[in-house]
Amino acid sequence: MDDAKPAPALQRARGSAGAVLQRVGETTRLRRLRQEGCLKLRFPRVAAGPLEAVTINTAGGLTGGDRIDLSLALEAGTQASVTTQAAERVYRARDGAAEVTNRIEMAPGASLSWLPQETILFEGGRLRRRLELDCTADGRFLLCEAVLLGRAAMGESVATGLYRDSWRVRRDGRLVFAEEMRLEGDLAATIASPAGLYGAGAFATVLWQSEGGAERVENLRAMAGPLGGVSAFDGLLVARLLAPSGLDLRARLVPLLRALSNTGLPRLWWL
Repeated sequence: MDDAKPAPALQRARGSAGAVLQRVGETTRLRRLRQEGCLKLRFPRVAAGPLEAVTINTAGGLTGGDRIDLSLALEAGTQASVTTQAAERVYRARDGAAEVTNRIEMAPGASLSWLPQETILFEGGRLRRRLELDCTADGRFLLCEAVLLGRAAMGESVATGLYRDSWRVRRDGRLVFAEEMRLEGDLAATIASPAGLYGAGAFATVLWQSEGGAERVENLRAMAGPLGGVSAFDGLLVARLLAPSGLDLRARLVPLLRALSNTGLPRLWWL
């Protein structure tokens, strides 16, 4: 007779938040806010520029079974930037994966900078993340997601785990950008492979919709460096960056984002 007891169910983090932004005169203001669980939205005062929103995960990180849902609606003519309080950490999962879903709706003339700080995937961490954005042809956005596979300065590396990132961008109801990135199983082999990450311990994807993207490709390619790439198509510009560490990635990523942003990076990027 097997007397072994099943492992007890562990408490999991749940968080959701939603905000609606409106234009009042020449400024963007919060019209409606909903939040529950471990996900919070804060709006620090800024002297000038777009409305700045900061997401905070009070659970202190993510692990298997955690779930985070964020929705944002930008009304016509609004301008906003979204970042995180700090780098998001994805810890070893006993079972399942952390699930993160971000949904953004942009009305005509809206402008958004989606610039969360880095996601750090630790050994055995498992994350599934989805970003959905609906915009119009005259909308302007700058999207960035950066990932560190462990912390190089601490001697960390990642050999097993899951990282899956799905992007869907629709312009006037038409799908214009779809991406599926999946790292799973033997991550050490994928990281080392020339057809994978070519030994890089950090990487980032940047997507930009604005005018004049094609004319800026060559200059941005120089910023991305020999392990990066930049291309423009259908009114979009996409950049890929690879680097040995998070510090090396920021050295490439920050100048590129500043070149694409009309308002600069959120202040929390410098703290």
